[in-house]
Order: sequence, then structure tokens, then C-alpha cells
Amino acid sequence: MDQQRMFSLIAKEMGILTEQVQAAVRLMEEGNTIPFIARYRKEKTRELDEEQLRQIEERYHYLTQLASRKEEVIRLIDEQGKLTDELRQKIEQATKLQEVEDLYLPYRPKRKTRASIAREKGLEPLARIMAETTDPSAIEETALQFINEEKEIDSKEKALQGAMDILAEELSEDAEIRKWVREFTWKTGILVSAAKDQESRSVYEMYYDYSEPVHKMPPHRILAVNRGEREEILKIKINVDEEKIYERLARWFSIPVHSFLESVIQDSYKRLIAPSIEREVRSRMTEEAEEHAIQIFSENLRHLLLQPPVRGKTVLGIDPAYRTGCKWAVVDETGKMLEVGVIYPTKPQEKVEEAKSTVLELIDKYPIEVITIGNGTASRETEAFVAQVIQEAPRPVYYVIVNEAGASVYSASKLAKEEFPDLDAARRSAVSIARRFQDPLAELVKIDPKSVGVGQYQHDVSQKELSRSLANVVESVVNYVGVDVNTASPSLLQYVSGISASVAKNIVKLREEKGRFMDRTELKDVPRLGVKTYEQCIGFLRIHDGNNPLDQTPIHPESYHIAEGLLNLSGFKPEQIGTDACKEMLKKVDVEKTAAELGCGVPTLKDIIEALLRPGRDPRDEMPKPLLRSDVLKLEDLSPGMHLKGTVRNVVDFGAFVDIGLKNDGLVHISRMSEKYVRNPMDVVTVGDIVDVWVAEVDIERERVGLSMVPLS
Repeated sequence: MDQQRMFSLIAKEMGILTEQVQAAVRLMEEGNTIPFIARYRKEKTRELDEEQLRQIEERYHYLTQLASRKEEVIRLIDEQGKLTDELRQKIEQATKLQEVEDLYLPYRPKRKTRASIAREKGLEPLARIMAETTDPSAIEETALQFINEEKEIDSKEKALQGAMDILAEELSEDAEIRKWVREFTWKTGILVSAAKDQESRSVYEMYYDYSEPVHKMPPHRILAVNRGEREEILKIKINVDEEKIYERLARWFSIPVHSFLESVIQDSYKRLIAPSIEREVRSRMTEEAEEHAIQIFSENLRHLLLQPPVRGKTVLGIDPAYRTGCKWAVVDETGKMLEVGVIYPTKPQEKVEEAKSTVLELIDKYPIEVITIGNGTASRETEAFVAQVIQEAPRPVYYVIVNEAGASVYSASKLAKEEFPDLDAARRSAVSIARRFQDPLAELVKIDPKSVGVGQYQHDVSQKELSRSLANVVESVVNYVGVDVNTASPSLLQYVSGISASVAKNIVKLREEKGRFMDRTELKDVPRLGVKTYEQCIGFLRIHDGNNPLDQTPIHPESYHIAEGLLNLSGFKPEQIGTDACKEMLKKVDVEKTAAELGCGVPTLKDIIEALLRPGRDPRDEMPKPLLRSDVLKLEDLSPGMHLKGTVRNVVDFGAFVDIGLKNDGLVHISRMSEKYVRNPMDVVTVGDIVDVWVAEVDIERERVGLSMVPLS
């Protein structure tokens, strides 16, 4: 398939123009990143968004691989002298790698098989006679002619078996047959799950005697039975109507099937076709389930990273624990660590009065307004302690439970050791818990996205695909938000379009040596930040209170002349952006007419106007702020029908987990998310949403709470 046909195919699949696909691929091949293309090359792609661009990238990569494999298969078959015009055409017209592999299967070099041994013994002519003769007795008579002691064929039964083995393999390697059986199994197959030991207790008990149609099985159940099988608790098989398959296989022969061919069909299916097709169908189920799980994880991560920063507050972060005590850290409004220590308000020490005295002294010493508590071990005991202490504080102080997933991973990392060489891992973790409240994005980018813990079955999916997808999410969010080049860490900078880890470190090093950057052009002095990297990254880097007011906006320097021209048309200067008068002018601009006057595209001008209307804007500020608490809630306090506010912590296929201030998050099942039918929980809520919930049921023994987003009568 040539490149132009690929562009046309992708365009047709996506419902866009071939020219858009071509432009996107050309831009990618020139070394442009997806965030850069989506933001700054809208005219060329006709405003394709990031999701569409990634879809094009992925599909183009697949089709390129497909074309390469087709060429290789054609070459390999041709080298065997078996390539016909018809076979070449079938390979060239294939649209999936699976189809190409099916066509190549009969020609693929194999280890010795029952069929190949039979061929070596000269039984192929008997196989042809068996496939063309309708009289079984005549076939038996003919088989006597193939008895050959030297070739270890000492009976007609062995001759007949060898011929059947040849036909069984040929039937199993027919591309059309394999395609039909595969689709029939997918559409009609029933996955059956059973326990290896019915008496054993496990989390998989609902799957001990379970069945469900293959094509209807939801992703989370597929991944669950896969895990149960991997842990050797479950045994899984796929049941199909074999009689219907035998009927279809019988049509492969040009004559009505006789007893020998019936044996060939059953052996071919059970021994050769069924095991491989079942593997392929299970593989397809797993692949689609993993893709869905990764999508869920990615969506949750995106919303978690977009949690709004809480600026201008000094924070006391507490990493709860029992035996080793609760490590604490005070950070100022910029995230700078001021002081660290440890208190022992929990078992076994229970030095509550001493711990209370320490916390009150810190509140008195620093302008602490918020205490953040990690949601791990001893979290709720620590919460109860903090809720009690702040009642005695000299001014209002609130607390918030922070998701500490990945904090321990970060605190033991090389990066954390470089940042806080004099602190132990637990104290570093307390600093991270405090900073997550101030700027979740800046802190969470320091952690492997897989460790953030917002999804389901993230350990059961392809780790390579998960890492790739999550890296794309982080890159997308960082570039969407924009980065203050004078405060950003190397961890944050390395996700900016075009910037590598080494260049990120060089930016920080130059900043530390020469002081803050005052102009975007100064970034050109950063070692190894070349012309192409500068073009890719500079629009996403912000400089506040610098020499040029446009440097605090997402306007790319290549478009500064357009922005200045727009302002000049009404007598404004860049220094006046953000003023009420300038905003009023921008709201009245005739975009199409002005774009023509300035010689630029309409999409670019729209983006420039949006940037000038809100210079220095952080899109996260429009998200709901964290829910601050001043008193603790106990499981025993709850009763059905009670109305509460909570924060969505995780969204999964079957609902959402909501933090209402208890040890464990409550579950809002998908059936209780709305009075209307909900197909996907993400259509209703996202991570970080503040929601109204009603208590549906309380299970004190299992410490579980069922919640509803629909008022209970």
C-alpha cells in the first residue's frame, strides 16, 4: 500500500479529509510534536485536535508496519517459488496483519508435524485421492498400495492416518476457513470460567461457575478472569457450537464428506484450529480490555493532573504512620520546605498531648492555613487527631485528605534524593503530600504515572502501552496548562513539547547561574536547546513579569507580529493587555476581516485573541477547589439517606469512588449515578469533581459505604 492510499484509508476511517491526514503526517515526519501541531499548526491540519493527531499517528504506524510485512511475506513466498498472481493480490489487498499471517501460514517454515512426516513418507497422493473419491472402500483399497516397510508404513491404517494428517493440516491453514472460524467464535462463543478448587476462598468466587458471551463481556471482567487464571485459581475455556463449525469446514471439500473426511474435519478443528483460534480470540478480548483500561486510567490521570493549584497558602503536610510516627513538613506558599519533624499521636506510642503541642506551636510559628494528610496507613486516626487539634488553634485552620499514591515511590527515587539529600524518605514524602495540595501537576510529574493509582487493573495490562499512553497524557496536560520557566522543576520541564530530560536540567542550571529569565529569547542560550527545540517548546513556556508582556501568554513568538498588529489596529500596546479597555476592544474584533488584514489564519487569530483576553491564565483555576474539612466523620455517624459532599477519587467501569471523609472511599454504583441510564460513568463525573451524595447503605463489618448521586426518598 503506497503512502497516498494510506492517507485516504485513514481519512475515510476518521471521517476527515485526506489532505488533513497528509498534512499531519508530514508535520510529524518533520519532527514536530503533537501538542505543537495541535496548537500552532491549525491552518495546515484544518484544526485537528490532539486526539485526532494521535489517532492518525497510531494508524499510520500500523499501516506502515502492515505494508512492510506484506512486502516481506511476498518475498518469502516468492523465494519458495510458490507465489501466484492470485496469492500476491490477496496479500496486497489484506487490511489487517492477521489476514497477512493467515495467508502466509501454509508457507511458513515449520518444525516437523504429523503432516510433514506423512509427506516425507510419500503419502500426499493418497491424501489427494481421499479428498476426491466418494467411496471409502475404494480409498481403503488404494491405501494398500502405499504400505512400505522401509518408510515405516506397515499397514493400510497408518497410510490412511498419514493422508488424513495431511488434509487436516491443509484445512487448518486455509485463510478463509481460519477467518470464518475466528469470527464465528467471536460472535457466538461463550467464555466459561470455573474454579480449580471449588472449596478454596478467594476474591474470584463469583467466577467459580461463570459464563458470558465472548463479545459482550465487559473489560473489567475479562481482566479479572485473566488474573484469576494467571494466579492458577480459575480455569478458562471458550465453548462454541462445534456442529456448525463442522458444517462449514465440510464445504471446503469439493465432494460430499465421507467417514474419512469427517475424521479429518474433527481432527483439524480440535487439534489444529480450535487451540490457536481460542488463543487469538482470548488475545483479542484481552487487547480490547487493556485498551479500555488504559483509556480509563489515562482519563482519570488527566483530570487528576488538572486539579487546581491552591496558591498563596503555607501548608503543613503529614505522612501518617503507626510505629514510626507521623512525619510532617511545613512548606511556604512557593513550596519551599521550611521545617520537618515527627509526631506520635497514633498507636503504639500515642503521645497525643506532645503531638498536639507540636502542631499548635507550628500553627503559631508559621501562617499555616491548611493541613494536608496522606490517605495511607493510619490516615483516619491522624485525621481524628488533626480535627481535634485545629479546634484549639488561634485562627481558622482546615485540613484536607490528599491522595498519597506514589509518594513513597517518589520519596525513595533518585530525584527526591537530589532534591532533599539531607532528609529520609518519610520526611520527603511529607513534603510531597504538602506540595500536592499547592500544585498537583508540578508534584505529580515527579512520579511514574503508573504509580498514581487512578484506574483499574493497571498491573494487568501491557506495561509498555500503559507507559506510552500515560506519558502522552502528562505531555498533553503540561502543554495545555503551560509552564512558568522561572519556577518549574526539571521533572515538569521535560514534559514540555520538544524538551528532553538533559535540556530540562540545562534550563534550570542556567536559571540558577544567571538568575530568572526575563525574555523568551534568552532560552536560546540554553546548551543543547537548538532551533527546532526552541520552536517546539517556546510557546508553552511562560515568563511572568518579564520584558515582553506577550511572554506570559501561549502566543508563539513566531506570531508576535500578528498580536502586535492586532493591538496596533486599535491603538493599544502589549503593555496594555489585560486592561478592561483592551479586553473590550478584543471582544469586538471581526475575526475573519482582521485575519485577512493581518495576513494570518482565522484559527491563529482566534487563539491570539483568547490569549490576550486572559494573559497569564491557568486553565486549572476554573476547576473546583479541594474540599476542606474541619471535623472528622466516622462510619458510625452515617445512616441511610444522609446527604454529604465528597470528592471523586477514582472512576471505573462500574461507578465512582468518592471520598466523604471516611477511611475507605464510598462507591457510587453506575446504576445510582443518575435518574437516566448511564452508559459510561465518565459521562457523569471525573476525578476531582465535588459531588453531592446520599448514603444508600452502610456495612460496618466490612467498612463499606454505598452512595447514591440521586436523592433517596
